[in-house]
Amino acid sequence: MQYTLLILVLPLLSFIVLGLVDSKWKPKVAGTIGTVVLGIITALSYFAAWEYFSMHRIAGVYEKIIPFNIEWLRFTDYLHINLGILLDPISVMMLVVITTVSFMVNIYSLGYMVNEKGFERYYAFLSLFTFSMLGLVVATNIFQMYIFWELVGVSSYLLIGFYYTKPSAVAAAKKAFIVTRFADLGFLIGILVLSFYTKTFDFGILTSGDTSVFASTVGASFMGISVMSWALGLIFIGGAGKSAMFPLQIWLPDAMEGPTPVSALIHAATMVVAGVFLVARLFPLYVVYSPEVLHGIAYVGAFTSLFAAIIACVQTDIKRVLAFSTISQIGFMMVGLGVSGNGGHEGVGYMASMFHLFTHAMFKALLFLGAGSVIHAVRSNEMSHMGGLRKYMPITNITFLIACLAIAGIPPFSGFFSKDEILSACYEFSPYMGATMTFIAGLTAFYMFRLYFNIFWGKEHKHQHTPHESPFAMALPLVFLATVTVLAGWIPFGHFVTSDRANYDIHLDFTVATISVLIAVCSITLAIIMYRKESKVPKRLATTFSGLHKAATNRFYIDEVYIFITKKIIFNNISLPLAWFDRHVIDATMNGMAGTTQWVSVKIKGFQSGQVQQYAYVFLLGTLIITALVLIF
Repeated sequence: MQYTLLILVLPLLSFIVLGLVDSKWKPKVAGTIGTVVLGIITALSYFAAWEYFSMHRIAGVYEKIIPFNIEWLRFTDYLHINLGILLDPISVMMLVVITTVSFMVNIYSLGYMVNEKGFERYYAFLSLFTFSMLGLVVATNIFQMYIFWELVGVSSYLLIGFYYTKPSAVAAAKKAFIVTRFADLGFLIGILVLSFYTKTFDFGILTSGDTSVFASTVGASFMGISVMSWALGLIFIGGAGKSAMFPLQIWLPDAMEGPTPVSALIHAATMVVAGVFLVARLFPLYVVYSPEVLHGIAYVGAFTSLFAAIIACVQTDIKRVLAFSTISQIGFMMVGLGVSGNGGHEGVGYMASMFHLFTHAMFKALLFLGAGSVIHAVRSNEMSHMGGLRKYMPITNITFLIACLAIAGIPPFSGFFSKDEILSACYEFSPYMGATMTFIAGLTAFYMFRLYFNIFWGKEHKHQHTPHESPFAMALPLVFLATVTVLAGWIPFGHFVTSDRANYDIHLDFTVATISVLIAVCSITLAIIMYRKESKVPKRLATTFSGLHKAATNRFYIDEVYIFITKKIIFNNISLPLAWFDRHVIDATMNGMAGTTQWVSVKIKGFQSGQVQQYAYVFLLGTLIITALVLIF
C-alpha cells in the first residue's frame, strides 16, 4: 500500500503550486486544480479503505500496516522521531472522513467563494489544512502527530483569518491560535514525560500491550499522582484545546468569522475531532494505566456537552448555533471514550464514539454547508432575517431537515444509531451519566429544530432580492452528504472499529433507544409549537427566565472571565510591573553603561588627538611618574 504516500504528497504539492502562482491564474483554474487533487486523494483513500478492510483478520482484529516509515531525528539509541504512515481501523476511517468532507467543501467553495478576493489563496490554505490533518491521523508516532498537530493550528489560523481586512476575523484567528497554543503546551509536556519513562514515541510500541515498556513508571509519581496519569492528563489537555472542551471552548464560536465552508471543514470532521482521535489513539494506555483520567475525560465531556447545548438554545446567529452544537457533540464523543473499557460489551463506548465521529462529520458538514447556502441567499447570519425559505430553497430545506433529524437522533438516520450506542454505554457506566446525556440529547433536538423552523418556516422576512436555491456546485455536496446521512447508520461499524481484540457489532438497546426517541420527539414538538409559526411563547420564557437567558446568551460570561484574568490580573499585576522593571531597571542599567562609556570616551578622546608633541609629553610625564613611584617605594 505504498500508494498511500500520495495521499499526503498530493495536497502538499497542491498547496505549494497554488501558493506560488497566487493571482497569476484565473480563480476557476486554481479552484479546479485544488478540487481535482482532493478528488484524487478521496479516491485513493476509498481504495485504501476497501483494500485494508478486505484483508484477512487475525483473531478477529485487523492488523496495523506501516507502508512507509523513515527515521528523521535520532536523540538516543532508543529515542528517535520517524515520519511514516500507520494504517489501522481508526486511521483508515479518518482518511475517509477527512477526504470526503474536504472534497465536498472544495466543490461547494467553487460556487460559494467564486467572487471572493483571494480565491487562489483560499484553495492553497484548504490544501495545507487537508495535508496537515491527514498527516496527523496517519502518524506512526506521537511526536509526528504533534508536528502535524501544530501545522493544523497554523492552517486553521490562516483559514479563520481569511478575511484579514475584517478586524473581527483577525481577532478570531488570533484567539483560536493563542488558546490552542496554551493547550498544546500541555500536550508537549505530556509527550516529553511519556517518552522520558517509556523511551519511545512509537504508537505501535506504546499500545502493543507490552508491560515492560512501562516498567520504569511503576512507583514513579509526582504530588501523589502517578507519572502516567500526569502524562496522559497533560496530553488530554492538548486534545481538549483542539476539541474545544471546557474551559478551552472559547475560541470555537468566534472562529465562525471565517468563510462558511471553512467552518464545515474545521468544525465538522477535522480539527475539532483531533482531540477525540488523540484519546482514541492512546486509548489502551488510558484504560490500563490511568482509568481515573479516562473517567475524568467522561465528566469533562458531559459538562461541556450540557454547557454548550444550553447556550445553543438561545443563540440567534445560525453559525454560532452550529458551533455550540459541535462543542456539545464532541462532548458526546469524549463521554463515549471516557465510559468505555477494553473488550466485549465494555468496549461499546469506544466503538460508539468512533461511529459518532463518522456520522457527525457527515451531518454536521451538511448543516454548515446548508447554513452557507442560506447565508448566500439572504446575506445574513441572523435568524431574524430569515423565515419561510422552504418555498425558495427546496433542496437546502430537505437536506437541512435530514441533518436535523440525524443529529436529533430520529431513526433511521445515522445519528440515531451512533448516539444510541453512546447512551447505552453511558447507562452501563452510571445511570446518572446516562440520564444526563439523554437530557442533553433532548436539548439537541430542541435547539436544532428551533434553528430549522426559524430558517425555513415562521414569519417570512422581507428581502431586497428574492431568495433562490444555490447553484449546482453548492447543491451537489448537500445532496451527497444528505444521502450519506440517511444510509451511514446501517454500516456495521463495530465490525471495523473496535477497542480491543474482538469486534463488537451494533446491538440496539431498545429501552434506551425508545426513551431517547420519545424525548427527541417531545423536544421537536416543543420546537414546533414555539417556532413553526410566529409565537409569543419564546419571549415570555425569555422574560420569565431572564437571568438564565441573559447568561446563556452571553455564553455564561466565560469570555469575560478570561478577559478579566488576562487584563486585570495578568497584564496589570504581572505584565505591567515586569514592563516597568524592564524599562526602568534593565533598560536604565544598559543605558547607564552606555552613557558612562560615552562620557569616559569623551573625556579621554584627547589622548588620541594625533599630535606627536602631545604624545611625547604624555609619554615623558608618565615615565617621570613611574620613576618617582619606584624611587619612593
